[in-house]
Amino acid sequence: MKKERKIKVLIANPGLDVHDVGARYVTQILRDAGMEVIYLGIRQTAKDIVNAALQESVDVIGLSILSGKHDTFVPEIKRLLSKNQAEEIRIVVGGIIPPNDLEFLNKHGVHEVFPPGVPGDYVVKRIREIAGNVSGKQ
Repeated sequence: MKKERKIKVLIANPGLDVHDVGARYVTQILRDAGMEVIYLGIRQTAKDIVNAALQESVDVIGLSILSGKHDTFVPEIKRLLSKNQAEEIRIVVGGIIPPNDLEFLNKHGVHEVFPPGVPGDYVVKRIREIAGNVSGKQ
């Protein structure tokens, strides 16, 4: 019987945002749930994030953004994914996102926005659903 590959998630803090507690927390809860997680850390560029996602063949990119620069980074990451024919990689965002920006993020390919304080079990459930929609993994 063929063993299914684990869901692979890349977590990064783009730009100059150095608030990484949430990203490290999400990294740990996803690992505890049996997923393979690559944590790039703080001060990542869109190019660095996409290159790592492609190299690691991830299912989901998770961006932790508290700087307010989601309107810059998300479209650039989506553009770079498209340029590399990797539109199947899903994007999720965690952080403080103004409600008026949710539609913008959705238009630019974000599948879920996790605000501060969201329960960890909900994050795990949604990542499984989002990744499962990509490749049939559960």
